[in-house]
Amino acid sequence: MNFSDILLILVSSAGLLHGILFAFYLIGFKKKKTLTNLLLGLILICMAFRIGKSVMLNFGNGLEPIFIFIGLAFLLLIGPFLRWYVLGMIQPNFKLEKHHFLELIPFLLIFCSSLFVTKEWYENSRLVIVVFGSGLIFIYLHLAFYIVLAWITIRSSKNKYRETLITKSQRAIFNWLYVLVIGISIIWISYVLNLLDETIPYIVGPIVYSIIIYFLSYKAFQLKATDLDGDAFKIDNNHLLFDQISKLVIDTKFYLEQDISLVKLSDILGKSTQQTSSVINQYANQNFNDFINYHRIQEAKSILSNSISDKYTISSIAFDTGFNSLSSFNSAFKKFEGVTPSSYRKKNS
Repeated sequence: MNFSDILLILVSSAGLLHGILFAFYLIGFKKKKTLTNLLLGLILICMAFRIGKSVMLNFGNGLEPIFIFIGLAFLLLIGPFLRWYVLGMIQPNFKLEKHHFLELIPFLLIFCSSLFVTKEWYENSRLVIVVFGSGLIFIYLHLAFYIVLAWITIRSSKNKYRETLITKSQRAIFNWLYVLVIGISIIWISYVLNLLDETIPYIVGPIVYSIIIYFLSYKAFQLKATDLDGDAFKIDNNHLLFDQISKLVIDTKFYLEQDISLVKLSDILGKSTQQTSSVINQYANQNFNDFINYHRIQEAKSILSNSISDKYTISSIAFDTGFNSLSSFNSAFKKFEGVTPSSYRKKNS
């Protein structure tokens, strides 16, 4: 075994180990025990089993045919687990019903059939090519079907929120699900290309898996996906409160008042400052000051873009849009627009 083979084993095995450890963390060590974390862990374990088979097949000698077929059979679990995981992430109180388990029938049939595969039959029977080839086609099309179904489910769910407010948690879930489905799709493509063209090394699949699994684990922690599930889509009254805030602050241009504060706004709404601040953070994805200043800057932009604004100084525009000082106006303007008010006026007036 040469150095390149050793390097490939190390790279692919590292990804394999990382995926298994991540799965064990989700299933056994994560404080928040949820169905979605269990399903994600099972997806990782099934993929790891499949990838492990590939590594052994590429570098091992005389791998028993039964392990080859069982490794392929585990691909039939990834699709259903992926669909259930997506449903669990976008539906409140999602539970697995009896009818869901009917989707495991293809896996059970292939897995049980694999137990009867002998080395003698695998090496001498003329039916091997037909059985193995048709099995591969079915297994990969099965996973492709579920990948497409998961993508459609995510898109359909997200489209429901196009005309409504979406929280940071909901946005993080959609972003994570897109990343997950794309990652699994890339792994699927790497194996299909290997089947269609033998010039692509077989070990490419495990290497691609290693890269994808590291990236997915990074995105999962970055988006805090392991702490989220369908509960993020429960209907509550927070969006109604944000509608009230928007109508008061934006529609009536309450943001133009220089003495506006979180305390004053909360008193008008009859809510605590903590609840008002939390709702603004949740739906506007901004803290209170940025929320107010953002709308002040939009007002200032409309004035600066008007040709008759030349008769107004930058200072007067700053005070007219609710700022207490020119410096705070300049800082806020540059924060949201990337340029100073003077530069914006020159460019747009």
